Amino acid sequence: MITSELVTAFGLGLAGAGHCLGMCGGIAAALNLGGQSSTVTTLAYHGGRLASYGVLGAALGLAAGSIDIALWTIGLRYLAGLLLIGMGLYIANWWLGLQWLERGGAVLWRPVQRWSAKFLPVDRPSKALALGLCWGMMPCGLIYSALAWSATTQDAVRSAVLMLAFGLGTLPAMLATSLGADKARQLLNRQGLKKLIAICLIAAGGWTLYLTWSHSDHLLAGPAAETNEHHHH
Repeated sequence: MITSELVTAFGLGLAGAGHCLGMCGGIAAALNLGGQSSTVTTLAYHGGRLASYGVLGAALGLAAGSIDIALWTIGLRYLAGLLLIGMGLYIANWWLGLQWLERGGAVLWRPVQRWSAKFLPVDRPSKALALGLCWGMMPCGLIYSALAWSATTQDAVRSAVLMLAFGLGTLPAMLATSLGADKARQLLNRQGLKKLIAICLIAAGGWTLYLTWSHSDHLLAGPAAETNEHHHH
């Protein structure tokens, strides 16, 4: 696993604090009402949420990696660069085009939402875990973009690990909401921090696009070109 990818995934989750709070901060805050077991219940919910990210990431990474065609690989790498740029613009509120993912995902989310209602009220950890597994599939442009980006690795394990890193990035803001840490939540939601990470994501996306463009001929040539180049040297 490339460290820069893990940092990018974690930073994406961290920078998306405001969006995460808007989408599922209410249920996270409600989980603090469980009496003595509230901490366990809260951790179970977030554990289920992160587990759903990892499973979805693994499934998409496996699907993307099942196609061994050079043009497919190049297309996925271009997609990764564009998504990084799009996510950076989205986080900084400079362009909200990724919201179309949320509108499309709302159709798939409705049956899951009806199913998740079975676990309310959240009065024990098992219900919180099940609810977290469902909530990881909610129509969130940030989650969907992160999933599509992680799938460009074309590897189930790498994609799953990247999505877990993304989920860990969302934890500080979500836990602060669950446990009532208002100051920590306000710090993570500061515009300066979000814009700094957004700029880093945009730069990473631009660099990914450049590397894909500069190496596309080599990728299209395939293993034979690599062998010939080795013999030439």
